[in-house]
Amino acid sequence: MCGIVGYVGSKRSADYVLDGLRRLEYRGYDSAGIATIDEGKIRLRRKKGKLRELDELLRNEPLAGEIAIGHTRWATHGRPSDENAHPHHVGDVVLVHNGIIENYLALREELGKAGSTFESDTDTEIIAHLVAAAKGATLAERVRTALERVEGAYAIAVISEMEPNTIVVAKNASPLIIGVLADAGVIASDIPALLPYTREIKILEEGEVATIRPGSVEITDLKGEPVDRPSRIIDWSPVMAEKGGHKHFMHKEIFEQPRAVTDTLRGRLGASGNDVELDQALVKKVAEASRVMLTACGTSYHACLVGRLALEELARMGCDVELASELRYRHPLLGPETAILAISQSGETADTLAAIKAARELGSPVVSVVNVIDSSISRESDWVLYTHAGPEIGVASTKAFVTQVVAMYLLAIGVARHRGLDATRSSELITGLRQMPLHIETVLQQESRIIEIAQRFKHVSSSLYLGRGFGYPVALEGALKLKEISYIHAEGYAAGEMKHGPIALIEPEVPVVVVATAGAVYDKVLANIQEVKAREGVVIAIATAGDRTIESLVDEVVYVPDVDPVFAPIVTTVPLQLLAYHVADLRGTDIDQPRNLAKSVTVE
Repeated sequence: MCGIVGYVGSKRSADYVLDGLRRLEYRGYDSAGIATIDEGKIRLRRKKGKLRELDELLRNEPLAGEIAIGHTRWATHGRPSDENAHPHHVGDVVLVHNGIIENYLALREELGKAGSTFESDTDTEIIAHLVAAAKGATLAERVRTALERVEGAYAIAVISEMEPNTIVVAKNASPLIIGVLADAGVIASDIPALLPYTREIKILEEGEVATIRPGSVEITDLKGEPVDRPSRIIDWSPVMAEKGGHKHFMHKEIFEQPRAVTDTLRGRLGASGNDVELDQALVKKVAEASRVMLTACGTSYHACLVGRLALEELARMGCDVELASELRYRHPLLGPETAILAISQSGETADTLAAIKAARELGSPVVSVVNVIDSSISRESDWVLYTHAGPEIGVASTKAFVTQVVAMYLLAIGVARHRGLDATRSSELITGLRQMPLHIETVLQQESRIIEIAQRFKHVSSSLYLGRGFGYPVALEGALKLKEISYIHAEGYAAGEMKHGPIALIEPEVPVVVVATAGAVYDKVLANIQEVKAREGVVIAIATAGDRTIESLVDEVVYVPDVDPVFAPIVTTVPLQLLAYHVADLRGTDIDQPRNLAKSVTVE
């Protein structure tokens, strides 16, 4: 969850790290801190609260030094406080950490008996004590020795008064990226923090330790054996990670969706117009599997639900969808005959990563749909479909979700063609995908109408979202967006389930948002709307352009372009993103950093 940044090679190192933390604050915002080494001594500033609190502290008490590490925290062990904020300083070392140390209680008891005293409630301070006490000729050796005792997930960065021009980092199941520069060294948990300085990066992999000095990077495994890791070039520009004039990152990212979808489709639609250009080994493996299991968490789980419907509808394949947080602790019936499709924006989601590792152990081939290149999930997969959405800073996912859905459509069409989908139907689908960026633009042009609806409903305390077929995952996603950023209780339901319980909640103070686009279940959805209205419910409908029947049945309606019903989740999701955004904005909540949430869930 937490964000780590480090920089060595400039007297402005603390300024650089603070700037990097601003770009990673979506990873956690309970507290923040920076440590430097100046005149041979560690200097430390930490503060509970959002990064602005640390910024204000540094204005009054600036930090000097040519090396710095920093951290923005999402609390796991220990409440948010100055004492529990990172970095943690013990002896000659100071350390930051992202992850959870599973054996920290046993280590804490052991260290306490040996005379160690603790200033925090965190598991991270345990690692700092281990490194401070470890023997070794170099800081890297001491870190490797300390990590022999550690069980759990970690990405750490350590500096020491004994080596004042060196940052040592290590990783196990938490992300850590190294920027390559000619005259400095920089590290971070995620790419946006590196973009102002370099696009050349090295990805640290599991069980590796790296020593970073100005202009040099040395990587080893935990035994000290050298690792040759080629650099990668990231094609994101720094401006892609800035707000670009929008009030919030989330708003910017909603409006980036036409571009993001274009980039996801780029190079993947066949010149013939009736097929997709995907790795044929990937398509064949999925198409010939006995069944497909899709797994993810949160918003990505909703993308899995759309993917299942697309594979069933187009490829006629049997599919299951499982929450990764549940799948990893079950004993699923997996094996070579079952293809696993895993979806994750960050590629670092801990539960999804654990689920696909378990699947691989059982022999299942793994395909992942991720946004971040060379992320942990992509490296654990047999095949990867990158979404190319670009950096998503807002905690509530928008463009990542839509591009995940588009990637699933591409895969579903490819698999369907392999299994006999005729060229005429495939051509219709591919034409529909090509038009999707323009359709999203059309929806975005209705923002003023959606703001009017948000004004009317900004003070409600609860709401329901309903949909059937391809509209059901959209209802779930719309409800999630509203609750994430506005803190309004919202629940998504399959509309046919209304009479099985949720109808008891209907009253004028609980608006019901209904996905009611044209398709096979349209009449059924209209019947559900009438059930709501018969009980004095208030209905906001998302309907197909040209549908005048629905106007007389609902209180508010937002029209979306008439698209193939398979693709309805894309055009119906966008207005619900805007509705959630504007309700939250009118309520004055922290949209980009909603309470208790972090962008990338890299711990359980």
